[in-house]
Amino acid sequence: MSVEVKICGLSTLKTLDAALDAGADYVGFVFFEKSPRNVEIDRATTLVAHAKGSATTVALVVDPDWPRLDEIMGKVAPDALQFHGSESPDFLRQVHARYPDTEIWKALPIASQDDLGQLALYLSLTDRILFDAKPPKGADRPGGHGRSFDWSLLRDLDPELGFMLSGGLDPDNVADAIRMTHAMAVDVSSGVESAPGVKDTDKIRAFIAAARAVRRERAL
Repeated sequence: MSVEVKICGLSTLKTLDAALDAGADYVGFVFFEKSPRNVEIDRATTLVAHAKGSATTVALVVDPDWPRLDEIMGKVAPDALQFHGSESPDFLRQVHARYPDTEIWKALPIASQDDLGQLALYLSLTDRILFDAKPPKGADRPGGHGRSFDWSLLRDLDPELGFMLSGGLDPDNVADAIRMTHAMAVDVSSGVESAPGVKDTDKIRAFIAAARAVRRERAL
């Protein structure tokens, strides 16, 4: 089975087209004001409409309230909602009931084996679990901030869970990450940027090509 690729934090048509042309399976848009990748609703609406039919569109949110979610779903209408904060299992049940036709993703921050205990709480409530590095101490936003975690922690997980690997990935290390974790999907944001929030089209293409090369190796 091929490795799926998500390019996250897109904010321009040029970089979105680079991701789509290179074969990205998922394209992500960040709705979190503290992030350098935050995208306004109107721009996101245009970008998501442009990507529809070419890739699965994903809205990344962090502990959103209902008015914010309703605005995103009503105007942007992404295919999936990726929750990247401290959202509880009960909250995700409510999200599923409110938007039954939308995929629900949950990012879990990982630093040690103990952190994998969260998986049992969320697996049955989500369409996709995404493993990311824990943020640095004192950080004001979630995510790995371009850092990876110990990938060997995932070595014994069943790849059929379909988890997505994130955190510190880039064109140079994504192949090793896939080989070590047997991840069936990978997600990148800062690893394909020239500056925080500024996507690099060459790095986007290189990242997707590197992930696809592992797929070709598996097929041999």
